[in-house]
Amino acid sequence: MKRTPFFYGWVIVGVSGLTVFFRNAAATLTIAVFVFPMAEDTGWTRTAIVGAASVAGVVSMFVSPLAGWVLQRFGPRVLLAGSMLVLGGAMMSIRWVDNIVMFYVLFGIGRVIFSSPVQIGSATVVAQWFVARRGRATSALGVMHSLGMGFFPLFAQVLMNASDGDWRMAWFWIGISVWAVALPPTLIALIRSPESVGLNPDGETDDAVSAGGKSATSAASEVQWTVREAMRTPAMWMLAVAGGLVFFIHTGVNIHQAAFLRDQGISASVAASALSVMAAGTALGSVMWGWLLERLPGRTVYALTAGWLGAVALLFLLVDSAPVAFVVAAAFGVGIGGLLVVPPVVMADYFGRRSLGAIRGITEPFVSGGQAVGGIAAGLIFDLSDSYSGTFPMFTVAALIGVALIILARRPIRPIRATAGATVAETAGAK
Repeated sequence: MKRTPFFYGWVIVGVSGLTVFFRNAAATLTIAVFVFPMAEDTGWTRTAIVGAASVAGVVSMFVSPLAGWVLQRFGPRVLLAGSMLVLGGAMMSIRWVDNIVMFYVLFGIGRVIFSSPVQIGSATVVAQWFVARRGRATSALGVMHSLGMGFFPLFAQVLMNASDGDWRMAWFWIGISVWAVALPPTLIALIRSPESVGLNPDGETDDAVSAGGKSATSAASEVQWTVREAMRTPAMWMLAVAGGLVFFIHTGVNIHQAAFLRDQGISASVAASALSVMAAGTALGSVMWGWLLERLPGRTVYALTAGWLGAVALLFLLVDSAPVAFVVAAAFGVGIGGLLVVPPVVMADYFGRRSLGAIRGITEPFVSGGQAVGGIAAGLIFDLSDSYSGTFPMFTVAALIGVALIILARRPIRPIRATAGATVAETAGAK
């Protein structure tokens, strides 16, 4: 490979960032803009519409291990380019749905792509290219996702306004945008790892790697776990369950937020704008939490992220005007920024790069399950009580349980193998 004048890992971050930007075509914030007009036009209930995301979350629980295997076996180019191809086709095809089953299939496909392949593939390939700078590199992914969060709800609303409220055409052009912008770079520029092209993580020189790297978190000192070894640790399972709980909160709030704001007497345009304000908060949070990851233990930062989400969830009970909606949405967005950055970095720091794709494939079903239950639980509470007020204390309780699990999930010590291949590096990560 011809060397670039800068570390090629930043190209990997940029291309992976495009996939997380465009995965928002099937985000809960995007469908949140469609819930009201689709319910009015089709007669489907809000619970039925958002149920597509919940069903997809259940399916993602089974797709995630497959996505992890594809990533480990064929690399990020196959996984992420294939994801963009399928995502664009599914979103544009929603234009022609004539029953809710078709909508469940098409949006569900897009949501599965959002929840599993892109989630696993983008963060894992970045973790392959960065170790010492993993926090800031992953935070860049969080910023790209945040930009997509802000862009797609407004993009969808603009498309609907331009077509006299036609939500079908809005879905069509969303799908076309995925194909036109995100697909080509993933086919051309993604590379599995720096070692596969004669480079080192973080752009370190060979001399620096031989000397032990720049820091205790450098590639030379990172402990590499196998899948079986990781599965034997309580830490992996506690982090997995905690991930499900925090994403239960994330999806439950996101998917119903626009409808909740409309119920509070806030206009459609202002509700969509609040989602964009939340996305701006997510961008800020991605940078903030990424900065903290390089200065504090990952477990501490993860616990702070979960606690932040639980505290801010209660603030939605105070929303009664556009200014308050903007403030609360921004604060919640800061917490979401942590979810985009912190969990994948902690998992990589705990278990290393070698089998990370497969390990993420095993833990990600918990995230997908949390996303599935969060949306449908909030919808059922609304349908039964004609109010969302009961949902927010529920989210706070989930956050407190998540904080407890994260605190208990101490960084594991990899057992020394009884072979000549065992090295001091195998225990370095436990310090």
